[in-house]
Amino acid sequence: MDNKSFRQGSFQSSTSDEDMVEVAGGTLDFSMVDDVPPLDREIEEGFSSYNGGGVNRASKMMDFLEEPIPGVGTYEDFNTIDWVREKSRDRDRHREITSRSKESTWALIHRVSDAFSGWLLMLLIGLKAGALAGLIDISAHWMTDLKEGVCLNGFWYNHEHCCWNSPETTFQDRDKCPEWRTWAQLLTGKEEGGALAYVLNYFLYVLWALLFALLAVLLVRGFAPYACGSGIPEIKTILSGFIIRGYLGKWTLVIKTVTLVLAVSSGLSLGKEGPLVHVACCCGNILCHLFTKYRKNEAKRREVLSAAAAAGVSVAFGAPIGGVLFSLEEVSYYFPLKTLWRSFFAALVAAFTLRSINPFGNSRLVLFYVEFHTPWHLLELGPFILLGVFGGLWGAFFIRSNIAWCRRRKTTRLGKYPVVEVMVVTALTALLAFPNQYTRMSTSELISELFNDCGLLDSSQLCDYLNDFNSTKGDDLPDRAAGSGVQAAMWQLALALLLKAFITIFTFGMKVPSGLFIPSMAVGAIAGRLLGVAMEQLAYYHHDWAIFKSWCSPGADCITPGLYAMVGAAACLGGVTRMTVSLVVIMFELTGGLEYIVPLMAAAMTSKWVADALGREGIYDAHIRLNGYPFLEAKEEFSHKTLALDVMRPRRTNPPLTVLTQDSMTVEDMEGIISETTYSGYPVVVSRESQRLVGFILRRDLIISIESARKKQDGIVSSSIIYFTDHSPPLPPTSPSTLKLRNILDLSPFTVTDQTPMEIVVDIFRKLGLRQCLVTHNGKLLGIITKKDVLKHIAQMANQDPDSILFN
Repeated sequence: MDNKSFRQGSFQSSTSDEDMVEVAGGTLDFSMVDDVPPLDREIEEGFSSYNGGGVNRASKMMDFLEEPIPGVGTYEDFNTIDWVREKSRDRDRHREITSRSKESTWALIHRVSDAFSGWLLMLLIGLKAGALAGLIDISAHWMTDLKEGVCLNGFWYNHEHCCWNSPETTFQDRDKCPEWRTWAQLLTGKEEGGALAYVLNYFLYVLWALLFALLAVLLVRGFAPYACGSGIPEIKTILSGFIIRGYLGKWTLVIKTVTLVLAVSSGLSLGKEGPLVHVACCCGNILCHLFTKYRKNEAKRREVLSAAAAAGVSVAFGAPIGGVLFSLEEVSYYFPLKTLWRSFFAALVAAFTLRSINPFGNSRLVLFYVEFHTPWHLLELGPFILLGVFGGLWGAFFIRSNIAWCRRRKTTRLGKYPVVEVMVVTALTALLAFPNQYTRMSTSELISELFNDCGLLDSSQLCDYLNDFNSTKGDDLPDRAAGSGVQAAMWQLALALLLKAFITIFTFGMKVPSGLFIPSMAVGAIAGRLLGVAMEQLAYYHHDWAIFKSWCSPGADCITPGLYAMVGAAACLGGVTRMTVSLVVIMFELTGGLEYIVPLMAAAMTSKWVADALGREGIYDAHIRLNGYPFLEAKEEFSHKTLALDVMRPRRTNPPLTVLTQDSMTVEDMEGIISETTYSGYPVVVSRESQRLVGFILRRDLIISIESARKKQDGIVSSSIIYFTDHSPPLPPTSPSTLKLRNILDLSPFTVTDQTPMEIVVDIFRKLGLRQCLVTHNGKLLGIITKKDVLKHIAQMANQDPDSILFN
């Protein structure tokens, strides 16, 4: 190629997303009378006769791209897809398959298989997501117990399974058996404890935690940097149309699966539920490559990813319906009815697969499944709403603190030492967690313990009540006085609450896979259990008070502390994520009862209202803004009175808009513009004088087409003229071959006038998924508004730094 700077400056991924523009949708008829050269019948006839005589211009004029060229219509990394173009392509493909199906039996079979392929893909995603979730659950449970000891019958047994197989296990001491040995017992050979045994167990607990965390952070850093964090902010951004190559790739899936087990087993204050959404979406993206219609269409692929996100939540909480609602409410940008059905099917298959694996041995999909039998009373709504207030306050506090810490990590030298940060936080967590039994156990086991409704045979410290068997009626235990075990557990839980609430701030966002669902639920469950036991004791000792007298008689089972723990968990999770409908459904699927929907709804709505009053963003939206992802939030309203003229580029003080003309620019001119600018697309006009709009062309398509034409079409040189018209005017016989690129020109770019209110422009960008629209004045091209311009304008109107809208 003649122009070396063009080759260097164009084929590299140098396109900035700030200037990435996209054609989408509108079909406006631009009359070009008086501006277009008169291609009437006489000139056309003269052109034909000219071509027919001696010099065959037709052989030198090629309607390029009659055959599709690899790369045309695709997207570079960190760019946004063209939703309208992708949907249009899929409609054209579907029409072609439908028309061909009438011609032969084979074509009809192809049509049927094409229609069935979506359901087959959902089946494969559900099976793979469920199998991986089962593997992660089993591995994490075993490695968590490995920090405390090992099973002599087989090192692959966790503590619970080891003692299940022991003939010497009693119901009261079901977690104690001779086959399970702590590390101190193995090293010293002594059965009894003591100071030495405690110190040995303490040391090895911290050592195992540091080893697991070190392996996790080194694997993430060395093989798949995208495997860190929760993944949900990035999934939301990808589903809105942004492209992050490798984020849903094979290496990311493998490393995320392995390091998620290591991170959870290390005892860090994080969960595996959020990252399971990322894992399921990786499965969906990889399996899309088996089917042509999903492999070659970015919009169709995002429908699959929405369903995969639902399958991820389904296996995380054992809540298929909640998973579908989570995908609809929290992560999806485009969610048609067809995707709703397929999401439900994928979530169903994933849950069924996990149930078949039975990772916890209790025939349940989660470790903390619980059933309550005591009805709640209307007067208990007061404490439930109080838990909602606590959840909202803690959610707002956590978001502000975590974002401040993550910003500090990005802007200081702290971010250069991710391994050191992970090791320090892990060491601090392990040192503080081991002395307290409620922080030493895994967070899922802690939640299970807190949700538990105490029975007569429960040996847990939380169930150490002073029993009066004379007042026991049937299976229900009456409210009883708290014993010494319950009183000691309250102090331990209060300390656990402080540790979980503060250490999670520094854990979420480190360079290891880290979910936020379980730590948030743990904080709320602890607070709820503390309040539940307080209410229970209040009702026991003061049953003659007016608030208890009408419904809580002596010897009755009035208060269920486990229910308060569940409501508190929902409140804190809602305060952090701002989920409402999907959160309530997930929680009632966990409990298996519809009776407690009202307390859950009251707590979830209260926590959202309180948290929204202190800050509008949930944790995932806050991280999207912190990372500068080009995500246009569909839930927020734009209410400022500005016009398209105020936002468009170029501004009055800037150089004029870079445009291409339809029939007067050479290959060299085009290459010069491409090498001198970083814009991702160019408007095409009739002439620079008229500025009447013809269409819009993407930079990537233009580069690929010119390079391919130079290689494959004879006579294309730097002085060859490029035409975006149907016909080219007659040229002298000595002129070089011309290049016709009308097929890659979008003739229906979306346009608005310069006086269009920005609230309408913002609405158009949200609902059509635009990346750019062109601005006209009296029918002539005036400027351009990109998605990044809209985001910067929204940030500016909210008194935020507009330059923060950059992919970081």
